[in-house]
Amino acid sequence: MEDEIKRIFAKIFAESAQNVYFAPGRINLIGEHTDYNGGNVFPAAITLGTYAAVRKRDDRRFRLYSKNFPEKGIIEFSLEDLTYSEEDDWANYPKGMLYFLRDEGFSIDKGMDIAFYGNIPNGAGLSSSASIELLTGVVIRDLFDLPINTLDLVKLGQKTENQFIGVNSGIMDQYAVGMGEKDHALLLDTNTLDYEVVPADFGEYVLAIMNTNKQRKLTDSKYNERRSECEQALQKLQEKFSIHALGELDSATFFANTDLLRSDVLTKRAKHVITENERTKVAKEVLEKGDLVEFGRLLNDSHTSLRNDYEVTGKELDTLVLAAQQHPAVLGARMTGAGFGGCALALVKKTEWADFVEDISQIYLDKMGYSTDIYQASIDDGARKL
Repeated sequence: MEDEIKRIFAKIFAESAQNVYFAPGRINLIGEHTDYNGGNVFPAAITLGTYAAVRKRDDRRFRLYSKNFPEKGIIEFSLEDLTYSEEDDWANYPKGMLYFLRDEGFSIDKGMDIAFYGNIPNGAGLSSSASIELLTGVVIRDLFDLPINTLDLVKLGQKTENQFIGVNSGIMDQYAVGMGEKDHALLLDTNTLDYEVVPADFGEYVLAIMNTNKQRKLTDSKYNERRSECEQALQKLQEKFSIHALGELDSATFFANTDLLRSDVLTKRAKHVITENERTKVAKEVLEKGDLVEFGRLLNDSHTSLRNDYEVTGKELDTLVLAAQQHPAVLGARMTGAGFGGCALALVKKTEWADFVEDISQIYLDKMGYSTDIYQASIDDGARKL
């Protein structure tokens, strides 16, 4: 891919690139829809991601091209106009990072030519947007020698998502993409941003990423509706408990006080968040022990909760996950990401990979009438210069 992105750059911009960079995508092993509720998440960076070939310019213009969106051509803007523009489409993610880096007072006085190429499926829920944000941050930090650490780039990535793009998302995606470590998952407390690095050794098993091929756009989904329901549940619980987030409650306390919510829907939403938060802590313990059977059970339980209590799965994800859970090569499976389409993950025996892919693909095609794409992913380091 490194040679490929250099070739793309040379073809588009008629010059050779100065440097090449990479930012991974991410999967969340467990802990879904807990990040904006002050709970724990358990993500990992993956070997699928976004590459960038870059050359600094002498003027103040930026020219961006993505091999993933060739029909958009070269998107141009200048340092004098870093406002959000609908017609700039995907380029608003790098533009937002530029805007907030300059807003923080960092000196960026020249433009750049950048060619992007990602092998993360678009709209699959593997955090292609956070990958582009952190990739842009690492590129600009390197080329302009900016004194900013990766955690601060992570925070600016979330700010770009929230305030520039308009998606009310938590910090997990940017955190995993920026801070990821090879062969390890990150147990992140989204309240404090403290995290533990946990060995993710799956032995004779590998991670399968199963794409529903149903694209979703967070801004168009029910994501913000779920977030609002959680805020309502929190307000009602705060009548009795001095908590700042649902993630601060344990399940025993919650189940003893569900009458405070006075709503079946709010009870279900809060139940998912609180029980899922506890699953992340158990997942850390079982991975440290190497108990993959129990880890697989936690994956299954997570999906059940996301389907029944949080209601963010849908027939495509449920079809993939059920087929995987029933397969003899699989220890556990669940949707990953925001839901409403996107991807599911499964823990699959390496030696039975080919059978697994064939079987799941056929079941999905028969049920849905179109195909799934299944990838094998390894856990990788965070955004970096190559």
